[in-house]
Amino acid sequence: MLFPFFKRKSKKELYTIAFYNLENLFDAENNERTLDDDFTPNGFKEWTPKRYAHKLEKLAKTIFAIGKEDNNYPPVLVGISEAENQGVIQDLTETAPLTNLGYDFVHYESPDERGIATALLYNPKFFKVLSSEPLPLLVDNLDGQRGTTRDILYVKGTLNNEMVHIFVNHWPSRRDGGDVTEHKRISAAKVITEKIKTIADVELNPNYLVMGDFNDDPSSKSIQTLLEQTTLYNPMEKLHVPDKSGSGYYKKSWTLFDQILISHSFLNHKKGTHSFSNARIFDDNFLRETAGKYKGSPYRTFAGSKYLGGYSDHFPVYIVLKLNLN
Repeated sequence: MLFPFFKRKSKKELYTIAFYNLENLFDAENNERTLDDDFTPNGFKEWTPKRYAHKLEKLAKTIFAIGKEDNNYPPVLVGISEAENQGVIQDLTETAPLTNLGYDFVHYESPDERGIATALLYNPKFFKVLSSEPLPLLVDNLDGQRGTTRDILYVKGTLNNEMVHIFVNHWPSRRDGGDVTEHKRISAAKVITEKIKTIADVELNPNYLVMGDFNDDPSSKSIQTLLEQTTLYNPMEKLHVPDKSGSGYYKKSWTLFDQILISHSFLNHKKGTHSFSNARIFDDNFLRETAGKYKGSPYRTFAGSKYLGGYSDHFPVYIVLKLNLN
């Protein structure tokens, strides 16, 4: 059953903030400037307009439902990753049940060789964008050549008139091994640290939301580096239990690469500000494999070249903020 979207204000003034790795949201058209051939009708994935539309429906259904355990209404902010271009994001916001919710978004083209990028969906009734920019992440590959990886999306805006600084991330992968690629993710942490320093120079007690697929767990060096060098707090650290829970499942173990970090300023209860309420992994049964050796893990779109027709290989994560009226 679908639930209402802001037909009236919640008595508790709760606002859900989410992040979701969409697992390769590509359209079915070939882009000659990027390596997207696999996601075309004649490509390795046999990616057709029908499969694309089916994926959009599943993702829209998921985003609409995120946080329903804690809040009566869909998220007001949703960071996303692995979106091919502006067109697929527009298609997503125009797919039922998101169709009439009024989501707008911030997106910049990515230097990633496949073109995939991050974006921020937002409800303009509650969030106003003041400025935004992509923060380049310059890292070298093992051969010493400059790598092409996703920028970090930075958005400055007001949530219910309170200033918020948002970073949407998709940090470099572990494809060549977690240890040998660790320096890339530490570099990403340093990019955010430097930006936070410049913000703190001109703004008193800023509010930060740092979300994304970090390709590292809460205990990893990159995340710990970010926490040590800033005023950030990770409310999701306790959600990661390798043998029980996480946002992704790999080699019979749960990972929590998807996280939302917040500044300590969200731990106050001053009138007119937002306070942190709770954090969760959105892992409802409809998002899970129902049988086989991967039962309970994310019901993904593909397993290699095999089309499964699922949602994503990641569960969304979210936090709930409470607006203090008194």
